[in-house]
Amino acid sequence: MKRIGLLSDTHGHWDDRYTKHFAECDEIWHAGDIGSLEVAERLAAFRPLRAVCGNCDGGDLRRLFPIVLRFRCETADVLMKHIGGYPGHYDRSVSGMLLARPPRLFISGHSHILKVKYDPALGLLHINPGAAGLQGWHRVRTLVRFTVDGANVRDLEVIELGERGAGTP
Repeated sequence: MKRIGLLSDTHGHWDDRYTKHFAECDEIWHAGDIGSLEVAERLAAFRPLRAVCGNCDGGDLRRLFPIVLRFRCETADVLMKHIGGYPGHYDRSVSGMLLARPPRLFISGHSHILKVKYDPALGLLHINPGAAGLQGWHRVRTLVRFTVDGANVRDLEVIELGERGAGTP
């Protein structure tokens, strides 16, 4: 069993509450648009980090993190890509991979829209954690925590960090 802390679209913004809310997690996953090497390094220093680069990430982050990451967590097959869409509206850059070999869990970011949706046609769970940073049009900054138990995802929690314009305490 692994407890996962998931975030996306930090766009270079660090919030000390990331580590507070991920203190009980075994790993941190970042779904792209990390925004700075410092954010990636601080997350990786706290817990093991799995991440993909996003469309706004520059050279250093693109060298460190792939565009697409496929891995196993417990026995669950996981596919992560920053621009991925969601069930019924997958981005064409990832739809072929999803259709050819659907993962158990598909993680994406980019939209800044928190979304957790099951795709019965492919038998996968899609999670977009929304945006944890300050840039973008989202109103509320969010993180997600969940447990991977064998091939199953359970105990999913959405954490609100407050309104985007409110800053950090």
